[in-house]
Amino acid sequence: MNKVLNRLEIGQATRIVVKVGSSSLTRPDGNLDFEQLAHITKVLTSAHQNGQQVVLVSSGSTAAGIGPLGLSGKPREMHLHQAAAMVGQSRLLAAWEAEFAKANITIGQVLFTAEDVVNRRHYANAQSALSTLLSLGVIPIVNENDAVVTDELRFGDNDRLAALTSHLVASEVLILLTDVDGLYTMPPKFEGARLIEEVRSMADLDSLEITSRGSTVGTGGMRTKVAAADLACSGGIAVLITSPENLGRALTGEPVGTWFHPTGKRTSARKLWLEHAAQVKGTIIVDDGAASALRRRGTSLLPVGVFAVAGKFSSGDLVEIRQMDGSTIGRGVCGFSSEELTHIAGDKDFAHGLRPVVHVNDFVRARQGHVVH
Repeated sequence: MNKVLNRLEIGQATRIVVKVGSSSLTRPDGNLDFEQLAHITKVLTSAHQNGQQVVLVSSGSTAAGIGPLGLSGKPREMHLHQAAAMVGQSRLLAAWEAEFAKANITIGQVLFTAEDVVNRRHYANAQSALSTLLSLGVIPIVNENDAVVTDELRFGDNDRLAALTSHLVASEVLILLTDVDGLYTMPPKFEGARLIEEVRSMADLDSLEITSRGSTVGTGGMRTKVAAADLACSGGIAVLITSPENLGRALTGEPVGTWFHPTGKRTSARKLWLEHAAQVKGTIIVDDGAASALRRRGTSLLPVGVFAVAGKFSSGDLVEIRQMDGSTIGRGVCGFSSEELTHIAGDKDFAHGLRPVVHVNDFVRARQGHVVH
């Protein structure tokens, strides 16, 4: 995939990811806004027919279940949230399917949980499945599996899920649709608010007030979208924040919304998922020799370098790795349970011949408080 450097090139992008939020897909009473959904489908159908591969990250399953269940608003309790998602997910997918079927376009449902990407094989399967769908001319409809997810294992918001999905499928552009037409210098309701047309560096936004509160049916405000833009741009993917009404104009390169220029190079998509999508289950403290090796060169962590183990975790769980002075080295997928690792920690007899505690391919380093790749 080539890097899209400006909005004029959106129409030439081979692969795009479009995320639409709950506030854009549902009415205040929780029922789906079929008119809006039909509009988005029509625009994406045109892009698809023009040869672009489209991945749609769609919120709205929980919101779509609010009305049918007779709830007064967005459920706060997890059991009600999951019930609404179970009822709403089928309604949401059926609505997308009915609209895309008008143009003889097949869709495929892809539901993620954060746990799906910790295991290297699961991640490879997810990547392969999405690639296969796109090669067959299918439009994948991606969402978090709200029906089974728990608070501890959530992605947090679908804006971040969309940014991670963009890396997963190696898209060139991520379009985040929201209920305002872009990022403003202050909340648009205030007089003097001005649309920011382009962002070349996140430092450009340091002086702005970016809200975190979204609509009554959404999970976040503009802050989550800016954070998602940062995540995508840092890996070489351009981002546009705009409204569903402007989607068609955006895909023809018109100057709508806020354009975020790519700020980094393509990086390991899976390591981004390990950093941003998975929750740490425990901590491994390593000696100075292991710490130096992990910080300075690509290497696996062996049992001989482990000084102590904190927390309870299983083989395959994500753990944080720290130096003896408490500083964070990085995080990775552990090949042992906490109980097993406690017994073999520091044992030189296990330095060779066994699987590593954390394989280099399952490790992502941290530097100055940030995870790097």
